[in-house]
Amino acid sequence: MTKTILDDILASKRKEVAEAKQRLPLAELVQRLAKHQQERDFAAAVGFPPPGELRLIAELKRQSPSRGMIRERFDPVAIAQTYAASGAAALSVLTDAPYFGGSPDVLRDAKQFTDLPVLRKDFILDAYQVHESAWMGADAILLIAAILSPPELRALMRAATAVSLDCLVEVHTARELEQVLDTEAELIGINHRDLRSFTLQPSLSEELIPRIPKDRIVVAESGLSTPEDIKRMKALGVHAVLVGEALMTAPDPAAKVKELFTGTW
Repeated sequence: MTKTILDDILASKRKEVAEAKQRLPLAELVQRLAKHQQERDFAAAVGFPPPGELRLIAELKRQSPSRGMIRERFDPVAIAQTYAASGAAALSVLTDAPYFGGSPDVLRDAKQFTDLPVLRKDFILDAYQVHESAWMGADAILLIAAILSPPELRALMRAATAVSLDCLVEVHTARELEQVLDTEAELIGINHRDLRSFTLQPSLSEELIPRIPKDRIVVAESGLSTPEDIKRMKALGVHAVLVGEALMTAPDPAAKVKELFTGTW
């Protein structure tokens, strides 16, 4: 098989985790987290809005492999506070440095200077990263079904529960959804972007949502950039949308939120 950017990202992430374990061993990290309690309820913030409403998870992302630099002048605190003032229910923060220009400090700053729950969005492969996420202040983590076996996914979900983190479990195909529905995942993310080709599949939500039980929280991700996209997600019964590039590329993110969500809040 042809090597993809995703393969490079995962190789980089495994090296990054190994180096982190050398700097701060897992046992010491766990000891530091002995009294950790989730401060903000991510699932409650984004799930099951009143009829006719749709909640926004607003993302802080400086760059991406598919778009390159997205926002050169990147002030995480100002952006996070703008999102909060614009009505976002939660924040999503990219913490991967090499490919997305993120860092744990971006997450910490977004958390410190807003009252919103924060999702750590990264490529989480190891229980060490789960504990690390709690230590940096995340309220929830992203788990990607495409890069985890079912046993790995369950193990990471158990690790997250142990440190009071919610899990947004992301799927890209019907097969992945079937595997995730066999777990106790409360939050299911439907990512319209293929992680290997970076192409968009706009109809994926229409295909997958009818298969999801009504007691699960559904989050639509990627490729949502117009008011029509948002209204379509609401009509499908999505509970929340995760919007990144449409907001980060806008000269005025607050105005973009208003444009996207007029009539849906």
